[in-house]
Amino acid sequence: MLEALQRVDGEALRRWAGICVDGLTSRCEDINRLNVFPVPDSDTGTNLLFTMRAAADSAASADGSVADVAAALARGAVAGARGNSGVILSQVLRGIADVARIGHLDARTVCTALDQATVLATDAISIPVEGTIVTVLREAAVAASACPHDTDLAGVVSAAASGAAAALAHTPTQLAELGRAGVVDAGGLGLVVILDALVGVVTGVTPDRSGLTLVAQVDIDAGPEHDTHDHGHGHGTTHDSTQHTLDYEVMYLVADTDAARVAELRTRLGEVGDSVIVVGDGDGSWSVHVHCHDAGAAVEVGLAAGRVHDIRIDCFALDLVRGDTGSAVSVPGRRCILAVVAGDGAAELFASEGAEVIRCDEQVTPEKLLEAIRQLSCTEVLVMPNGALPAQELLTVGALARDDRRSVLLLPTSSMVQGLAALAVHDTRRPAVDDGFAMSEAAASTRWGSVRVARERSLTLMGTCEAGDGLGLIGHEVVVIAGDAVEAGRRLLDQVLGVGGELVTLLIGAQAPDGLGDALADHVSNNHPGVEVLVYPGGQDTDLVQVGVE
Repeated sequence: MLEALQRVDGEALRRWAGICVDGLTSRCEDINRLNVFPVPDSDTGTNLLFTMRAAADSAASADGSVADVAAALARGAVAGARGNSGVILSQVLRGIADVARIGHLDARTVCTALDQATVLATDAISIPVEGTIVTVLREAAVAASACPHDTDLAGVVSAAASGAAAALAHTPTQLAELGRAGVVDAGGLGLVVILDALVGVVTGVTPDRSGLTLVAQVDIDAGPEHDTHDHGHGHGTTHDSTQHTLDYEVMYLVADTDAARVAELRTRLGEVGDSVIVVGDGDGSWSVHVHCHDAGAAVEVGLAAGRVHDIRIDCFALDLVRGDTGSAVSVPGRRCILAVVAGDGAAELFASEGAEVIRCDEQVTPEKLLEAIRQLSCTEVLVMPNGALPAQELLTVGALARDDRRSVLLLPTSSMVQGLAALAVHDTRRPAVDDGFAMSEAAASTRWGSVRVARERSLTLMGTCEAGDGLGLIGHEVVVIAGDAVEAGRRLLDQVLGVGGELVTLLIGAQAPDGLGDALADHVSNNHPGVEVLVYPGGQDTDLVQVGVE
């Protein structure tokens, strides 16, 4: 047997996070099956796993000190929290991070960390309810604090884990929905898994919980006065548990704010919906969670409090029927890029860079894009629409595509050349939100335009064009009218390169005249020295050539 640790250092804390991910992965379905109310959406295990994985990914690049690793775990968990259970887990890690600032985690400071986590989790909840993950956390802290003063670290963490397991077994007697279903609290089981992982790191032996009863018939008063709207994780309001009366679960992050505005945010969210949780990572970022009828109103409340980002909206009604949608079974931890493209050449180009492709040569509808996302066997999907759908339709697709198995990020790529720029910086080693940010930044910094031929006489911002004229566009606006496509392309390149650029990408369309790519590449070489040019066959029908400048 390994000698028990007397202190948890940064490396041990990082190892614990990895073991938590493994433990939650193995127990994910068990935990999901316990999630019985307010609707049986079976997402608690998945939410805890997503949140813990985000924390572990964040800690992977942290400096080796226990303070830095703990702070990274808290930041990652708050930023990546999924569902009520994930938000509460983030506060467990926040409690550890607050205490680890002194530079070590030993028997006494672990007790303090559990106490701090309990305070943070309880304060975050709008209406605390007994028989949930917060109850299990509190009893773990009580058990740890009850140890004699000279108890070593192994004894303290073992007492905490045993206290959590004992509290978990009692949850069906505390919460009516659990009692009627004859199950323990889903989030509470996840917390036991996490604390057992800490025991394993400290002592070298993970507790055997094979005797822990997860399903038991409990004889309690199940009258309406015991009903709580809790979603399984520690807060709620009175409701009929057979029918969820709120439509959406809304989560987002808020930055650039202060304590007073956060307090106001919490109050206003209580007016918009219920199951309100607002928590911080201790470093200026706040995670918001609410159940509501009007998802837009919940987001607007956040906009008044600070800079809102990473918005996630789940629909409870859709959660109930998603089992019948034909969605592929997702592979934990796998990330996919889905690109909307036109043309055989472009499809081959994106696919060769590792992207999944949906064609829009004729038309891509929101329904087709949603179906394509659901068929991907990935837990993380980054979508590059490449200008194929308007923003409002994309927001609808994103909201419908996110479920308990999959996170979806929509990237702001307005053209295929912007999509190629984004794909060039894609890195699966980064957390999905960081990868999405880097790809979005690459797309936004890529100026793009196109060359077309006017089909008829029409009025543009540059004047009247005649049928057959060459048109140069920046974005969606005509900025060049010329006698032919080659001249329009040359003048367009001069405009977009007039403010600088190091790389020009030319995506040649199916209807481009012979030699157009070579003529434009030669023009750049002769008139803009030092600028690299890449020419690819795209095969798209609308644009003779798409131009990207980085």
